[in-house]
Amino acid sequence: MKAAIINSEDRRGGAARAAHRLHMALLDAGVDCQMLVQVKHGDDPTVIGPQGVIRNMTVPFRPALDVLPKLAYRHRKKSTTFYPGWLPDRIKPRVDAFAPDLVHLHWITGGTLNVRTLRKLGRPLVWTLHDMWAFTGGCHYDDDCGRYRTGCGHCPALGSQRESDLSAFGWRRKNKAYRDLPLTIVTPSKWLGELARNSPLLGVFPVNVIPNAIDIDIYRPTDKLTARKMLRLPLDRKIILFGALRATSETRKGYHLLEPALRMLGDRAAGRDAMTVILGASQPAEPPDLGMESVFLGTLSDDVSLGLAYSAADVFVAPSTQENLSNAVMESLACGTPVVAFNIGGMPDMIDHRINGYLAEAFDTNDLANGLEWVIEDNERHAALSDRARRKVVDTFAAPKVAREHLALYEELLRRVT
Repeated sequence: MKAAIINSEDRRGGAARAAHRLHMALLDAGVDCQMLVQVKHGDDPTVIGPQGVIRNMTVPFRPALDVLPKLAYRHRKKSTTFYPGWLPDRIKPRVDAFAPDLVHLHWITGGTLNVRTLRKLGRPLVWTLHDMWAFTGGCHYDDDCGRYRTGCGHCPALGSQRESDLSAFGWRRKNKAYRDLPLTIVTPSKWLGELARNSPLLGVFPVNVIPNAIDIDIYRPTDKLTARKMLRLPLDRKIILFGALRATSETRKGYHLLEPALRMLGDRAAGRDAMTVILGASQPAEPPDLGMESVFLGTLSDDVSLGLAYSAADVFVAPSTQENLSNAVMESLACGTPVVAFNIGGMPDMIDHRINGYLAEAFDTNDLANGLEWVIEDNERHAALSDRARRKVVDTFAAPKVAREHLALYEELLRRVT
């Protein structure tokens, strides 16, 4: 069996890391697999970037070119990711050169693949959704506006007051491009699966929930003191870890909700010897008032450093307001570090309340503080949470298991076309 995985990049960003992990798991399962990307960061020979000097010179500009139409909207939300997806692409010749039995799409925005190209690929299509973009007019998360259910327009992300705006145009383009496609949808979380099934654009296609994969030999518990020594973190403090790409600037990641929760915790007995470690952001000129000491580790992009950070922490906190199946949460659990998050999106798929972490009432900062307190205040309870965190990932998200689920789907789809 030959499968082509298409993603914008191979390493940077949550979707890229999830797609590459699946790619490696499929190779291990015996699938002849290539990953076709717009930007290649690693040296994996089975990951194929653009060929030719000119193509490589123009690739860095494609994401900026793709978002040009939204710049006409002066009142747009700067923190919202919105890709119109209008740029032409050259994916078809690359797919044809490999001649796969099927094509597996992942995150295709930023000029990677135009939805009008899908019909031209001439093969069964699987599309793993890492956010909501496939069924919206351009936003990757809708901030609960719900307008994708009626064709978009009056887009809050664009600050638009017009019914026929860029979001409505993008929605109509997708509606036309998707008609009669040989398409099967995969969502890593049950939450996103329900949204896709109930969306006008994707509701006509089969939707399967298959989680992201993780290498449990790379992400595994490391002795806490050893991890802290290597990262130069205090050995005698309770460490609360928070991390994401653009951790403190992307509103969806919930830093604005974490701040008051940490200040509440700092006033309680369990928080007096606690400190916060933040990944994905640099130390600001004016340190924030979090009610406790805070350390900014900047961006850690390699698996070894990330694994050490999770192992060094007593708890990982993920206060996102919308989230599919967070890589960071899965990685933390794999390293035996319990997670506290709001009960939203794909969080319940990974976090079993008071079993391997804590699910706080959505956007209730007091309950978020309660969850952090509950996890760190009792050492015996914490040890049990840690054991169950690791077990959850091993039983549910280990790469070989997830690869088998994808392989079964591939085989079923190919049987239908033979």
